[in-house]
Amino acid sequence: MLEHQRQFRLKSMALVLGVTRSGYYAWRKSGKAPSKRLKSQRCRDEQIKAVFDTSKERYGARRIQVELAKKGESADVKTIINSMTRQDLVAKAARKFKVTTDSNHQLPVAPNLLEQNFNATGPNQKWVGDITYLMTSEGWLYLAVIIDLYSHAVVGWSMSNRMTAQLACDALNMALFRRGFPKNVIVHSDRGSQYCSYAYRDLIEKHQLTQSMSRKACCWDNACAESFFHSLKVEAIQYEPIMDRETMRQTVFEYIEVDYNKTRRHSSLGYLSPENFELKNSA
Repeated sequence: MLEHQRQFRLKSMALVLGVTRSGYYAWRKSGKAPSKRLKSQRCRDEQIKAVFDTSKERYGARRIQVELAKKGESADVKTIINSMTRQDLVAKAARKFKVTTDSNHQLPVAPNLLEQNFNATGPNQKWVGDITYLMTSEGWLYLAVIIDLYSHAVVGWSMSNRMTAQLACDALNMALFRRGFPKNVIVHSDRGSQYCSYAYRDLIEKHQLTQSMSRKACCWDNACAESFFHSLKVEAIQYEPIMDRETMRQTVFEYIEVDYNKTRRHSSLGYLSPENFELKNSA
């Protein structure tokens, strides 16, 4: 308004900008210094932007609220939403992804022991496994994971240029090694040929695990694994330039081992990361 006062009427500029003339005059009289309220707002905006950037643009208002509280700063969700809107900060959004299950085979199928009960009272009671496609500039890269339903930690994973039974076996072998070879774990998956294969079933039997499988064409029976893949693709891949296979491998490794397991806050875990949730509840 000050800059354009010789070109436009003050009344008109105040109307367009949604301010009052009295407020403008008070600002002029105060020596053009920002008000305490404006200073506080700018400080809060900077705090919120810092958390948003640190989260790699993945956190929405509620996760930012938890992160601020951890730093000793309180803010209600509405205030954070208003700040994010003002700064044009939008957490990474969703998109649809390709279905991966090939259940058109004659291999044996295990019963559905989970029946969508994804709760566990301790680690190594229930694991879920799944495979997804990752598009690269050199063709598909396939990712298999094993997730512990107690903390949602990814305890085993494997990547390959081919979607084979060995891919699923490698992810399960990693989970077994990292968790100290527990017995009697329910290991749930879809009915894909990789999980019905002789190699995978032999691995289950060898380590005294219990196999469980989703109903045919029911993605909700393995919703936790689907949710992880959604988070991975939205938060780490969707907004990045198309990658070659090696870059994709590095991106997935960093997301799982650095971001998801160690620092990403989960609302279902009281906004703790999987690693912190297990540490807190094992103390």
